[in-house]
Amino acid sequence: MPRLFDPLKLNALTLPNRAVLAPMTRVSAEPEGMANEMMRDYYQAFAEGGFGMLITEGIYTDTAYSQGYFNQPGLATEAHRDSWVPVVTAVHQAGAAIVAQLMHGGAQTQGNIHHARHVAPSAVQPDGRQLSFYGGEGPYATPAEMTETEIQEAIEGFVQAARHARAAGFDGVELHGANGYLLHEFMSAEFNQRTDRWGGDYKARLALPLEVIRAVRDAVGADFVVGMRLSQGMVTNSRLKWDGGVEAARDRFVTLAGAGLDYLHVTEYDASAPAFDGGPSLAAIAKECVSIPVVANGGIATGAQAEALLERSEAELLAIGKAALANHDWPIRVREGIGLTEFDYDMFSPMATLSNELGWRGTHGRSATRNG
Repeated sequence: MPRLFDPLKLNALTLPNRAVLAPMTRVSAEPEGMANEMMRDYYQAFAEGGFGMLITEGIYTDTAYSQGYFNQPGLATEAHRDSWVPVVTAVHQAGAAIVAQLMHGGAQTQGNIHHARHVAPSAVQPDGRQLSFYGGEGPYATPAEMTETEIQEAIEGFVQAARHARAAGFDGVELHGANGYLLHEFMSAEFNQRTDRWGGDYKARLALPLEVIRAVRDAVGADFVVGMRLSQGMVTNSRLKWDGGVEAARDRFVTLAGAGLDYLHVTEYDASAPAFDGGPSLAAIAKECVSIPVVANGGIATGAQAEALLERSEAELLAIGKAALANHDWPIRVREGIGLTEFDYDMFSPMATLSNELGWRGTHGRSATRNG
């Protein structure tokens, strides 16, 4: 696997390899959003297992409307910030970089201990039903359309969370513009029906993500990693496609990358599948039109799959999700030719425990639910 284990320069970081832990929801934080010892041990295990960079689960950014579900961690307060320090320290001591994924739940909010109201670009009810493993029940509620004041507060939430991430020792932040959460909703024709400066055609709908990228970059400085995660599908509708096809996808990638990003993280159900009706994958579209590194995520289980994506120049980094849950030492196993433990869907049960043979080093915790 010559490419998979090549180092990569990412802003001020030098990653030892191209294997990245995908962000996966854990519902394991304290009720008020603090990280804890279970989370420290969870992330430490992947760092010890050889992953060059870890991307955390989605972390909420403010105490007004951003929390997406119960037991989600935050970076909104100083207490949140301080609770992450032992996690970051443990990961660094094990030799990996760690990036905080910053997330505002938007219309897909299912549990928010801070505020009963939830907000979105427009008052559009999400499809489907809330997810029981996030603590939700029944149909999604219809969100309130955000006021200008609330939009500015959301931007400041991302900024403050990014500052807290840097102060806690994180190596960077990833802005969550995927899976149907707030930044994705503003980019979406389905959720964004606004007629003011935050709405319009697909280019105009990039206004809020662009504002967040620029504000975060100004806040953290040039030497701190800032990435963004993007997808077509949402938690509430996995079959959604971006309007405008391949050409509009290129415009989105180029515009967002040019606002100050260090990488783009592109996630689909299958990272190598055509993004639209035939043609290249979404990661390949991004890779051909931006100069910053592209992270591909979706269905990558084996080293051979990862190496093939690198060989075809569809990505520079590979985010491993379900296969990493079954093999916390996935990079070591791949590099040394050790067989991989097969993923078991029982691992998606939020309160399940995992055994030592799955790489949990004797730590019992809640298993992941899904990417995002």
